Amino acid sequence: MVAAVEIANVSKAYGDVQVLVDASLVVEDKTTLGLIGPSGAGKSTLLRCINHLETIDSGTIKVHGEAVGYRREGDRLFELGHREIARRRADIGMVFQVFNLFPHMTAIENVMSGPVHVKGMDKGEAKAMAMEHLRAVALENRADFYPSELSGGQQQRVGIARALAMDPKVMLLDEPTSSLDPELVGEVLDTMIELSGRGITMMVVTHEIGFARSSCDAVAIMVEGRIIEHGPPGEVLVNPKEERSRAFLRRVLG
Repeated sequence: MVAAVEIANVSKAYGDVQVLVDASLVVEDKTTLGLIGPSGAGKSTLLRCINHLETIDSGTIKVHGEAVGYRREGDRLFELGHREIARRRADIGMVFQVFNLFPHMTAIENVMSGPVHVKGMDKGEAKAMAMEHLRAVALENRADFYPSELSGGQQQRVGIARALAMDPKVMLLDEPTSSLDPELVGEVLDTMIELSGRGITMMVVTHEIGFARSSCDAVAIMVEGRIIEHGPPGEVLVNPKEERSRAFLRRVLG
């Protein structure tokens, strides 16, 4: 069976700053991976490379067996055209740290926008589908509210519904609770837990160690651009092999 995401020996630099170093990782289909590590470890960059929001310098990234932004000829990578990148990127949902909703659109219009404008879905069909996704994140009663009328947690849940509306093969969530007030974190975590239970393939960059422990099938720890641990939460979080992993967990767990 082809893995949902395969990352092999990926490196990435910004000038003289190496942000990813020979990173390799496999995420199995219908599983949730928690990606943790100190700030500046390269976690968000790795996520953005998966859907080709960032280019890579070397290595390969495949989603369900298909490279997103490149074709390989021998040892060289060649970037694909914009249309082909967009086609492949449509299989990958992305939820950012900031909500990125269209402020002039209601919640339901935000969720409808991708299926209508990217996939050409009929507006009536898209509206019914969008309402189902809002219902899945417990926001059907906020369908006609504008982002300015929603709390941060509600906006982030609309963002999750909008990503799901594209029927992605993989969901990438980049610290989806980091911009929220503490009292709003729980409602977004509850939504992520529910999605995990539905068997949606997810990669989640998170500082919520409790979520990683209880709701992820696997956890990977990144330090200085390298993936230094990867395995079941009960192993990685309880008995990590690397001293750098132990040091990080001591800092975040106290």
